[in-house]
Amino acid sequence: MKTSIQDNLTFLGAAGTVTGSKTLFENNGKRILIDCGLFQGLKELRKLNWVNLPIPVDSIETVLLTHAHLDHCGYLPVLTRNGYKGPIHCTKATKELTNIILLDSAKIQEEDAERANRHSYTRHKEAKPLYTIEDVHRTMDLFITHDYNEWVIHNNDVKFCFKNSGHILGASMIEIQTDEHKILFSGDLGRRDPMLLYPRKVMKDADVLILESTYGDRLHSEENIKHELREVILETYKNRGILMIPTFAVERTQELMFLLNDLMVTESIPKIPIYLDSPMGINSTNVYDKYPDLHNHSRYVIKQMYEIAHYVSDYQQSRSVVQDSKPKIVLAGSGMLEGGRILHYLNNHMNSPKNTLLFVGYQGVGTRGRAILEGAKEIKFFGQYHKVNCQIRSITGLSGHADQEEIIEWLNGFRKKPKQIFLNHGEPHQRDALRTKLNFLFPEIDVILPEPYIPYPLIE
Repeated sequence: MKTSIQDNLTFLGAAGTVTGSKTLFENNGKRILIDCGLFQGLKELRKLNWVNLPIPVDSIETVLLTHAHLDHCGYLPVLTRNGYKGPIHCTKATKELTNIILLDSAKIQEEDAERANRHSYTRHKEAKPLYTIEDVHRTMDLFITHDYNEWVIHNNDVKFCFKNSGHILGASMIEIQTDEHKILFSGDLGRRDPMLLYPRKVMKDADVLILESTYGDRLHSEENIKHELREVILETYKNRGILMIPTFAVERTQELMFLLNDLMVTESIPKIPIYLDSPMGINSTNVYDKYPDLHNHSRYVIKQMYEIAHYVSDYQQSRSVVQDSKPKIVLAGSGMLEGGRILHYLNNHMNSPKNTLLFVGYQGVGTRGRAILEGAKEIKFFGQYHKVNCQIRSITGLSGHADQEEIIEWLNGFRKKPKQIFLNHGEPHQRDALRTKLNFLFPEIDVILPEPYIPYPLIE
């Protein structure tokens, strides 16, 4: 097979890791950046957020955004602060959620820097945020939104389209067509049967597929998620404890509210006070309410779900809920314990074995959440170490990412299989396991594990 000197890909993030997604597509010397994510987790990865991209920012013509998660959109304010002035294309819901997520990220960074300077627990002369709220506002001015399945003409050689990926509200696969190739970026590929949204779109064909591999080595639990959640709730309630659930503001929060509402309506759990202590989670829920056509449920069910929790936006109200030791269920960010109000709950309640910390999402390498899941007896935050004495539980089946079986099922739906598959957005073991399985099932496909910063020409 010949390779094209006109079309190539360079992975500036998410190559051998599940964070910092940035893929550079070049066509006839013109550059398009697909996703512009923040590195999270290990310190070695987070340091990359402070390093300039290996290409001039002004050489990027446009940015295409698959969805609003921070590991896909979180570097955008840095890009614009460094001189990017081109358009940022995405779906309408993705723009609204990205605005919420970036503002929250900037606020946390500003507060963390201020706290570090005030208490002198920074190694630097002065701690500074990676970007500010002002940077976010400047970034959002560049957004242009599109409907699913709407073709956009970029230039005479390139057009692109957003397709439903079934991951979170507004999340997309991105199809790019050139004179030589049909290229499909999976973004974060959703489950076979999402809890709230319509399933990912079945695709007919692609010449080149850039495929995520977050769960490329495993199958999600087939346990009844609602039953698992009920058991944890009842166990904690029996102990007269507090159930603390670190949640991602987008999708996971709404899924939990859906499940909790169902458990309450069916009287499967007692009438325990439920608090959504997350301004970002509340704002995201309001965005979900604006797009009923993207839900796979009736307006009545969604409205009922919204009313299950007490919304806590005000800081003083949050402080009052934190200090109250009565039994309750708390949903608070951030999902990997990397910041947010959940840390205040841990600060006050993690020392008691009657309380429970329940993980309901992926915990990245190097995060506090991963450390606790792997058995850490103490974690550091607010400049101090804190003992982990509460009960630790985990529900894995709530993942918004397709597992190995679901990825292969989706790929089997192609009438014409890709000639090349690039596996990104996966840790080394996960993507290597998926490559092995794909090589066995589809020996005719060239499956590639891309390395960072290396240009890969596309097969003609």
